[in-house]
Amino acid sequence: MDTASGSSTSTPQPGSEYEAFTVEQRGIDIIPPEERQSTPAALFWIWAASIFNIEYVIYGALLIVVGLSFGQAVFIIIGGNIVSWIFLGLASMQAPDAGTSAFMLTRAPFGTHGARGVSLFNWMTQVGYETEGITLVVLALLAILAKAGVHHPGDALKVVLIVLAASVQLLLPFFGHATISKVFKVLSYAFIAAFGLLAILAAGKVHLSQLHQHAGGGTLVAAFALAIALGGLGWTENANDYSRYLPKETSKRSIFLAATVGGLIPAVLLEILGAAVATTVANANDPISGLPHVFPGWFLVPYLIIAIVQLFVINTMDLYSSGLTLQAIGLRLRRWQAVFIDTVICAVLTGFVVFSNSFNKVLSDFVLFTIVWIAPWFGIFFVDWLLRRRRYDAPSLVRESGGLYFRNGGIHVPAVIAQAAGMFAAMMWINAYPVYFGPLTNRTKGADLSWLVGLVIGAVVYYLLARSQVKKEVELTPTI
Repeated sequence: MDTASGSSTSTPQPGSEYEAFTVEQRGIDIIPPEERQSTPAALFWIWAASIFNIEYVIYGALLIVVGLSFGQAVFIIIGGNIVSWIFLGLASMQAPDAGTSAFMLTRAPFGTHGARGVSLFNWMTQVGYETEGITLVVLALLAILAKAGVHHPGDALKVVLIVLAASVQLLLPFFGHATISKVFKVLSYAFIAAFGLLAILAAGKVHLSQLHQHAGGGTLVAAFALAIALGGLGWTENANDYSRYLPKETSKRSIFLAATVGGLIPAVLLEILGAAVATTVANANDPISGLPHVFPGWFLVPYLIIAIVQLFVINTMDLYSSGLTLQAIGLRLRRWQAVFIDTVICAVLTGFVVFSNSFNKVLSDFVLFTIVWIAPWFGIFFVDWLLRRRRYDAPSLVRESGGLYFRNGGIHVPAVIAQAAGMFAAMMWINAYPVYFGPLTNRTKGADLSWLVGLVIGAVVYYLLARSQVKKEVELTPTI
């Protein structure tokens, strides 16, 4: 449907064809077959380009900062990322069945109106990550200015940098999926080369034997939860936004492998590099003034430029999805209008973070708490897809009233109960010290199992409460 008018449509609108460097007109409406021109290879490069990013070097460094040895960090990085990116692959397979975005598909388990609540959670999550990315861009620009001799930039200059960063960030999400797919594939090659250069320059200064810390069991479990949150599980709510342009007949196995492997390989490589670098840098949790000190002095500015470009890329994923989610909440906006609104909001929030000098604390607390809602949502979403035999009634997904998924006033109560139960369970077992320490975490020496119990409780409760109703809906779902 045209999200500005609310009317339904089954034919392409003028200018809505899947073509790079034109403004994508499709939002949360159903993508018609003739416009589904993406491929699993394109999906692979979208995720690879996004994750070949300086943020994942930072994430690897964070594992050393929280007290792990390098060997422990590598174990957590490999194990946590394998589990986490499998979740992303599983969350990428649904969109080709219906041709719409993740939080329009969420209407199937939650109901037309019930899905708006988790859509709001997702929108807030995306905006948070966008703010994180734009903040890092601004910090990198300030570091470049410091290198040029501007050591005490005034507030006016900081505001100019925030506006500049937000304006550049707007471009790729504004154009849309086809442009993102094409540009990301080209940038992937450049990012792979940049990673190789970073590894070579860091190799001579890393001394793993000098790190004597060794974390206990509770810290290891908490670090594993952090790796899960920072990896594919934290991207599952975006996944179908990027696979919805795949033809319906695309192999599920190909979709799964493209998304999983595309994110897994760069995440593991970059996080191991970050952990190695962090063993010799006192303030490794600072990606701008900390990590670059392991590189030669002449490389600081190139490093920051690489970081800025990569941050714009990863932020594109969040900003594109947040625009679609804003539409799914129910605002009558076109996709590009939603992207513009989100960019303005992120610029304002970035100003608060930059002027408060609290980036590291904001990042760690934010990432952990997002999993409280994401894990049960994913469990519910995936179980629902399996229960309905991997089929959706696409016209019902985009109807604002009536249809197969409207049910009792637009809310599917079993999903709401399951989401609440999963979030409660996650809060009982989360380690977000010193902000919040779950009661069960406190009894297990700081272990954080929020991602696991949230996912399992959400999935099991939904299965028990909804399976009979969903089986009835399956009988009413068209097979074509």
